[in-house]
Amino acid sequence: MIGLPLQTLPTMIKRSLLLLAAAATPAVAQANPNMANAAALFASVSGYITQAAADMSDAQYSFRPTLDVRTFGELIGHIAGSQKMFCAIALGEKPPAEDAVEKSATTKAALVAALKESNDYCAKAYKQTDAAAAATVDLFGEKHSRMFTLLDNVTHDNEHYGNIVTYMRMNKLVPPSSRPRPSGN
Repeated sequence: MIGLPLQTLPTMIKRSLLLLAAAATPAVAQANPNMANAAALFASVSGYITQAAADMSDAQYSFRPTLDVRTFGELIGHIAGSQKMFCAIALGEKPPAEDAVEKSATTKAALVAALKESNDYCAKAYKQTDAAAAATVDLFGEKHSRMFTLLDNVTHDNEHYGNIVTYMRMNKLVPPSSRPRPSGN
């Protein structure tokens, strides 16, 4: 039966082969379950932040709820710069200054581009193996694993996504995480 087209196999054998293939798929995807989970958390929050950055108008990038907090644009710049810093550390590379983006990018277009570039850079860090992510790095003068550093990045992003939710609500916008999801998700 080896080499025969699938349609010529008896139904029971087809079902068995499909079940085996389906059972093997999660095992391959879970070869690095810790990093897969960290990557999923990063993908979720970075997706919300990126969508929020796209949704705010150019004029709203200068919105500041009170004088003692960042403008929306400064907040996006801070997130982009911080992500790149955390992910460089987690990759064992020389980190850029955390405030580099916030100080250099001032328009919505430049800030959205910097955020997307930071997300892409971080995607590499979240593709490490669990074993690689166990390596120790220096994070703010303390020794932590690369995994800890990446989870700290997710925590930091979530902290500021909470700020973004407030900025959006104050501007009569619905934050991405509060929007209805298609059925089945």
